[in-house]
Amino acid sequence: MRSKMVLVRGNDGKLLEVRADQAARHLKTNLTLLQVLMHAQHEGVLNFGDIRFGVIVRTDSADLPLPGSLTLLAGAHSTYHTKPPQTRTVHGRSDQRETLNSWFYSKIPAFALSGIAGCGKTTLASFWMEGMLQKNPDLMAMYYPCQPWDSPLGIATSLLHRLSISTEDSSDDPYGVIDSLPLKPGARLDLDLYRRRIVAHLQDEEGYRGEQTQEFLLILDDIHNLGAEGNHLLGALLQIAETTSMRILLISRTSMTFYDRRDVHTRGRVQELTLSGLTLEEVAQWLDTLDLPSKAPAEEIHRATGGHPLAVELLEMYGQTLHEDWLRFLDEEILDVLPNDRREILALLAVADKPVPWDSLASAAKFDGLPPSDLIERGLMLELRDGMWLHEALRARLLREVGAPLEKRSRKLREVTD
Repeated sequence: MRSKMVLVRGNDGKLLEVRADQAARHLKTNLTLLQVLMHAQHEGVLNFGDIRFGVIVRTDSADLPLPGSLTLLAGAHSTYHTKPPQTRTVHGRSDQRETLNSWFYSKIPAFALSGIAGCGKTTLASFWMEGMLQKNPDLMAMYYPCQPWDSPLGIATSLLHRLSISTEDSSDDPYGVIDSLPLKPGARLDLDLYRRRIVAHLQDEEGYRGEQTQEFLLILDDIHNLGAEGNHLLGALLQIAETTSMRILLISRTSMTFYDRRDVHTRGRVQELTLSGLTLEEVAQWLDTLDLPSKAPAEEIHRATGGHPLAVELLEMYGQTLHEDWLRFLDEEILDVLPNDRREILALLAVADKPVPWDSLASAAKFDGLPPSDLIERGLMLELRDGMWLHEALRARLLREVGAPLEKRSRKLREVTD
């Protein structure tokens, strides 16, 4: 094993390839043995000498905090915001803002906002949240941007901090909500207990707090980063919102699976909105405010970008309809993360010179079932009267794959349409 070559990364981001038995002398992380063991326990491994931790150093005991000086929920305030993040100027979206307003004043506890990357979900939600806080200064709000490393437990803990539930005083947690958190390594979050005690805390029917929590707006952004493991927490939060004054706005790039169609159409638990590109009129109004070196027709720009706000913003910055940053964004955030069967459907459409009926397209792609709703809802594939068509910007990117793959797809389409 010692002769195996491994990679280590420096603070400058550069990689160095060394023998495994020489890696330790290149690493210095100033970790004590106790810190190594605690980290390993958290990761679920206890392999002594794991070179990821580097050299183990001895720390002067005088530098260590006194026992009991670390408190539960410490640092939770840094994981969320009480004000909306600063975003770019909102163009258009008046209908969507009105939809959010009507939801907030309705009895529907949750709102699911979805759309492809960069289409303006966070910008819309932040602009709307700022307006709600101006109209309702007493509204308690929590904006939590979910990161790829976030966990359901972290979000659950931050929510308690926002609700001023702590261990500092028994009056801060009269219903024992904190007892539902896992206080031992490897223990699980008791979601049922957590849900019931938060409901009791917010309603305060026993009068232990002396007041009920008034309106509380919880915004969870980028919840697709939680993956499937976040579904149980989201389901519990939805149940909490159904019986308390808490309202939840959920923002995701993908469709959410912790609720079903009945929750939307018959039970009235969730309202949905899939955000697509700006309309032609909204793009035209935006372009009228710009000082561009050359005037391109709004119709041409809308066709090339699909009304995607990021593309128009790059046009404002650089004066190019299809700037390289926009093209790179299409690759990294949309095309490269598509499942293979979805990408093949779009690639087949890219070589067509007119809309293709779905049965022919599905046959060529060897795809069973209805047209993928995720492609249609996000505006990547258009369902026209004559058949399926493609977002113009994606078409240009997919046609870069020249040669045999392009010819093979053209042949498949000819075979099913002739």
